[in-house]
Amino acid sequence: MFTGIITDVGEVLWTDPGANIMRARIACSYPASMLAPGASIACSGPCLTIAASGEEDGRSWFGADIGAETLERTTARYWKQGTRLNLERPLKLGDELGGHIVTGHIDGIAEITAIEDFEGMRRITVKAPKNLMRFIAEKGSVALDGTSLTVNGVEGGVFNVLLIPHTLKVTNWGAIDIGSKLNLEVDLMARYAARLAGAA
Repeated sequence: MFTGIITDVGEVLWTDPGANIMRARIACSYPASMLAPGASIACSGPCLTIAASGEEDGRSWFGADIGAETLERTTARYWKQGTRLNLERPLKLGDELGGHIVTGHIDGIAEITAIEDFEGMRRITVKAPKNLMRFIAEKGSVALDGTSLTVNGVEGGVFNVLLIPHTLKVTNWGAIDIGSKLNLEVDLMARYAARLAGAA
């Protein structure tokens, strides 16, 4: 379980695609002692399991095996050497819930259709898969590339969010472009509310 508050930006060192699995090694700023094999870590949204970890050239790294389901549903299939990833270690009992409850289970891939920069901030317009738009509401929460964001507006098949200067500074959001693909996780409460409404 995560909160969508990014605590590090990692860098893909290499990927090794296979028929049904892709192996990746990712450099980060977390101490290697905090990267125990078997632990979870959110990598720009998807929750991955650390398979190995260590230190090399003064940097910590961890390895992860990314299965076919994750590759199908997320942007992990586009990762390559140099790709920067928003990282978050899992929530611990008693930690402050600064964002919203994020599972790391990606619902689909969204795409940026417009970017507006002003006063050090950035407003982005995002096109979501049609079947997910019913879960996205104005003033509700959404996780994009692992980042907890508030939905500012919804119109048709798109919605927009605002990135403040701090978020742009401590995440990979400063390097996005129109057409960039994003991992989208809808709000857990919205998902269950829609399920209950459908069952009524």
